[in-house]
Amino acid sequence: MLGNIVTGCSVLAPAGMLAELSDGLGVTIHTAGLLITFGAIVLCVGSPVTAWLTSRIERRALLTATLLVLTLTNAASAFVPNYDSLLIIRLVMLAVGVLYTPQAAGTAALIVPVEKRGSTIAYIFLGWSLAAAIGLPLITFIASRYGFRATYGAIALTGLVSSLLLWWRLPGGLHGAPVDLRTWVDLGRNPMVILLLSITTLQMSGQFVVFTFMGPLLAKLTGANADAVGIVFALYGIFGFVGIVIATRVVDSWGAWKTSVLFTVLLLAGVAGWALSAGAYALMAASVAVWGLGFASTNSMQQVRLVGAAPALASASVSLNTSVLYIGQAIGSAIGGLLFAREWLHSAGYVAAAFVAAALAVVVVTRPRRTAATAAAE
Repeated sequence: MLGNIVTGCSVLAPAGMLAELSDGLGVTIHTAGLLITFGAIVLCVGSPVTAWLTSRIERRALLTATLLVLTLTNAASAFVPNYDSLLIIRLVMLAVGVLYTPQAAGTAALIVPVEKRGSTIAYIFLGWSLAAAIGLPLITFIASRYGFRATYGAIALTGLVSSLLLWWRLPGGLHGAPVDLRTWVDLGRNPMVILLLSITTLQMSGQFVVFTFMGPLLAKLTGANADAVGIVFALYGIFGFVGIVIATRVVDSWGAWKTSVLFTVLLLAGVAGWALSAGAYALMAASVAVWGLGFASTNSMQQVRLVGAAPALASASVSLNTSVLYIGQAIGSAIGGLLFAREWLHSAGYVAAAFVAAALAVVVVTRPRRTAATAAAE
């Protein structure tokens, strides 16, 4: 879970300090936002490739090495001389860092009973909620006062602590199922897996239309300063934490589909609320809180459903979910960047809501049938 905090902060950090990156590196906010867009492209391509290349590596060694690379690249980011250098380091960081989240979920499936798999994966994914709840507000706070370099240094230090703890506590000798070409063919022939992956893509595309530029959007639409933006990020993360705690508690009894419907509805309500209340800081902040309830919970449910839909292919399917998650980030941040650059600030919320509404429609039609073959997916 702590490793997911480091991973989440590494991926999301630019969103919390776009203004500081823009000022410190002499680029526009739109250009600074491309750190997320280009990074997401590397992440979406890298997830299935690295899952294939590393499937035979012992899990503790793999996860620890991944965190050490995140530590070193975040430390290097603190000393970059220009934007191009930061972009290159970020792409290297994420090409390796993409391993962590899906392999952490796959490793959990190896060390817990089947009946606890859903709640355990959701618990591990709490790290992403905490990255948003604690990490993003801290990133905004540190960057606004001490600059983006201090922020990268803080993430690097956290990564070092996390890698040491993981090596100490995770059991050795854990190996997942090898991933080969046949694995991808089998996944491609599974219609439920394809539909579940489309849900992730739509959900993330919608969220990142707004999320990537949330700070600058709040500043332009409401005049919010850095502290006010940090409060909104904190609400997003805190309620994300609350949402995934609730999901962790109910998923084993409700089933992943019902839990997914609930939190996708909350996600849509929050994003739609942002769109409808644009310009009113208090209402936008409240909408982000509702949105936060669903952001991490929906994705953790996606991972649980994918594991249940094809248990033997879990390592590959979860890595593909991570891949399409970042495809969604790339699509959403690219669309959001174009809207922001053209000053179509109010349109962003409505475009985001349209994507999430489409995701909810697919969630509804993927209700598992009550049969022995699909009971695990439900």
